[in-house]
Amino acid sequence: MLLGGAAAIALLSVGYAVLRDKTGAPAPQDAASAPLPVQAPADPAALIQQLQNRVGANPGDAEGWQMLGWAYFEGNRYADAARAYKRATALMPGNATFWSSYGEALVMASEKDPMPPQAADAFGKAIAIDAKDPRARYFLAVARDLKGDHKGAIEDWFALLKDTPSGAPWEKDLRRTIEQVGRIHKIDVTARLAQARSATPHPAIAPVATAAIPGPTRSQMQAAAALPKGQQDQMIDGMIASLEGKLKANPANIDGWIMLIRSRMTLGQSARATQAYRQAVAANPAQAARIRNEARLLDVPGI
Repeated sequence: MLLGGAAAIALLSVGYAVLRDKTGAPAPQDAASAPLPVQAPADPAALIQQLQNRVGANPGDAEGWQMLGWAYFEGNRYADAARAYKRATALMPGNATFWSSYGEALVMASEKDPMPPQAADAFGKAIAIDAKDPRARYFLAVARDLKGDHKGAIEDWFALLKDTPSGAPWEKDLRRTIEQVGRIHKIDVTARLAQARSATPHPAIAPVATAAIPGPTRSQMQAAAALPKGQQDQMIDGMIASLEGKLKANPANIDGWIMLIRSRMTLGQSARATQAYRQAVAANPAQAARIRNEARLLDVPGI
C-alpha cells in the first residue's frame, strides 16, 4: 500500500535497523527486535509535541498516528507507541507495516509476556496483507520459538534470510539469532548458515535499495509533521527535484540514482522510476548490472 505525505518523506531514504532486544543486544531466547525507523531526531520531545498537535487537530490522520507511534518508540515509550499504532491500524487496516509496527510496540511494552496475544494477532494480520513483511515474519518465528518449536522457528528465520538482500543491516543479526538459538537448543545450523545465500545476485555489493541510508533530518520531519497534505506534497517534490539536480551535476552518483528510483516507487510513480533507471544505466553503462539488480529489488517494472 502506498503512503503519502510526511510518511513518504520518511520512506524516501529509510532503511531497516538491525534486530535487537530491549537492552540493545541480540536476544534469541525472547527474540525481541528493533523497529524499522528513520534516524531519530535530536529533539524528540519537540517532534512528539508537533505530532500530538497534528493528530489532535485531525484524529483521522492515519499517517500522523503512524509517525507519532514511531516517535514514541524512538523515545522508549512503547505503550504510547502501541496506542498510536493501534489508531493507525484502525484508520488504515490494510497497511501491513502499521500492523507489524503495532505488534512490535506491544512486545516491547510487555513486561512479563514476551509475545502478548494482541501482538501475535497483529503480526498475523500484517502477514495476511503482505506475506513478505520482514518484521512480522521475524516475530512470528519468535512466537514459534517461544512455544517450543525451535526447529520451526529456525526454518522460518532461514526463509527470511533467503529473502534478505545481501549486506542488509539486519542480515548479520539474523544470522546470529539463528546460530544462537541453534546452539542453545543443540540444533546444528553451522553448515546451513555457511551455505545460505541472500536474495541479491551480487552478495559483495550491499544494496542501496534496502540499505540503512540516513533518514530525513529533524527539521524535515518536524516541517512535514506541521504541514497540510498539499504542502507536504510540495516538500516531497522539492526534495526529489533537489536530488535530480544533484544527479544532473554528478550523473556518476550510483547511490543517488538508486535513491531517486526508490523515491519514485515509494510515491507510486512506477513509470518515472523506470525512466530514472534507464537514465542511470545510460549515464553509467559500466554499472548497469548493479543498477539493474537494485531496481529489481525495488520491483521497478520493465526490468
